[in-house]
Amino acid sequence: MAGSPSADGAAPGGGHYGEDLFAPWEPREAERVDAAALVYDPVTTRRLRALGAGPGSRCLDVGAGTGTVARWLLEEAGAAEVVVLDRDTGALEALAGPRLRVVTADLTDEGLRPGRFDLIHARFVLMHLPQRRRLITRLAGWLAPGGRLVLGDALEVPDALDGSSAYRRTMDAMWRALRSTIGTDVSSVPAYPHFLREEGLRDVAAELVVPPLVAGGPLARFWAETWNRMRPALEETGLVDAAVVDEALAYLASPGLAELGPGMVLAWGRRSRGGAYVRIFDVVR
Repeated sequence: MAGSPSADGAAPGGGHYGEDLFAPWEPREAERVDAAALVYDPVTTRRLRALGAGPGSRCLDVGAGTGTVARWLLEEAGAAEVVVLDRDTGALEALAGPRLRVVTADLTDEGLRPGRFDLIHARFVLMHLPQRRRLITRLAGWLAPGGRLVLGDALEVPDALDGSSAYRRTMDAMWRALRSTIGTDVSSVPAYPHFLREEGLRDVAAELVVPPLVAGGPLARFWAETWNRMRPALEETGLVDAAVVDEALAYLASPGLAELGPGMVLAWGRRSRGGAYVRIFDVVR
């Protein structure tokens, strides 16, 4: 990815996910999102379960998409209350009920006060937002004593020996186009555990999960649909032309597909149950 983030995570690109790219009202957007959910939901819910998501908990799901994780929290984990927060909640309104509250808002809105939560989850959200480091501070501040913050974002693990294949060139073009259009930046994702520790959270840990990229599988369908939706933006980077994108798409559907695709980093930490809340960098700076 070109460039590097500033200290607070600001990045080029003044657009918004869901407006300038991947608008929820566009045909097949829900299918594209759900294809990724088929792959990542089992990973996410397994981790949430291990971290104590269960009966009696009050949960916040940020950037809830089509609500697959929120439904799991309600129906499988038995959460007492789930609040879903997104800029566009059209796909979530049908889930609203006594135990699920839908909040249509922007996470960057300084006036947002959703309350305190035992679990806060945000997947593939912060990577698309400016000032993501400050947003981690905001999310950590919404934790109840003993509450856990779980962040999931993408991390590219490219093959250093491949800089010229159609797949590699198209994937690189995608990251550049996302950055220049809406400010997406995953370069700070490996630092999430450090950020959580700076917020004074305990039991901080992280894992990198790279699901298999199999021709015809949901992850291959997700990337194919993403690239098709981004075709003009991909070509505008100058890294690819239409023929290269076509070759990359054919490769995703080919039995010869053999790639380590982008993974997801899950990082988590727990708010102390007692004592003063002091962020580490407030002490040392």
